[in-house]
Amino acid sequence: MEAIDIVRKARDVNRLKAMDYIEYLCEPFVELHGDRLFSDDEVIVAGIGMIEEYSVMIIGHQKDRNFGMAKPEGYRKVLRLIEYAQKHKMPVITLIDTPGADCGIEAEQRGQSSAIANCICNFSQLKIPTLSIVIGEAGSGGALALGVTDEIWMLENGVYSILSPEGFASILWRDTNRKDEAAKLMRLTSKELMEDGFVDKIIKEDGGELYHLKNEVLKFLEKNYLLSTDKILKKRHNKYRKILGG
Repeated sequence: MEAIDIVRKARDVNRLKAMDYIEYLCEPFVELHGDRLFSDDEVIVAGIGMIEEYSVMIIGHQKDRNFGMAKPEGYRKVLRLIEYAQKHKMPVITLIDTPGADCGIEAEQRGQSSAIANCICNFSQLKIPTLSIVIGEAGSGGALALGVTDEIWMLENGVYSILSPEGFASILWRDTNRKDEAAKLMRLTSKELMEDGFVDKIIKEDGGELYHLKNEVLKFLEKNYLLSTDKILKKRHNKYRKILGG
């Protein structure tokens, strides 16, 4: 399968969305709303859930709302909730599915860039276990805001990149019709990102991805739930030093 075919699969409107995963993983799940500054962004679905005996904060992009493009208030909601999770020693799980953050003028006026930057910064310093899972399309800073975590997983037909193949082709060749070629060059598939050391685990898509994912998440929680702060921070530091070639 060509890279562009996987991009199409990642964007398929019939793919499972964040709430599908949350409802399968968590029983019960209590959704939390608002950034306490401006409003609630419904693109970011987030709240406290129980995965078997483990309490977690789970956060995701809901792709069928504003195409999964979160506004600044969405990312500030994330900041509020990960701070709450750290206070109560709950692991954070994020479900990434976005082509990028909302880039409208109102989002920029309300501080989109700083909201994303603060998410990246705060995630990197959390003293609790963190896990991000790309369930579809992960694009640009909108994805990275939820992706600086201890481990990064991807669904088999997910993609992760700095921009879309269309955007890449437009910038490099001024021709969006070369998106197939761009997708191949970008190394944005789960398999390629695993080979490059960016992704830690790939969840197979064979019709049982909900079941597979829950089993793997439980293994992650069993291994990391009681990990000391020093070990959490050291593990995360080493991971990103390795990714950055340091």
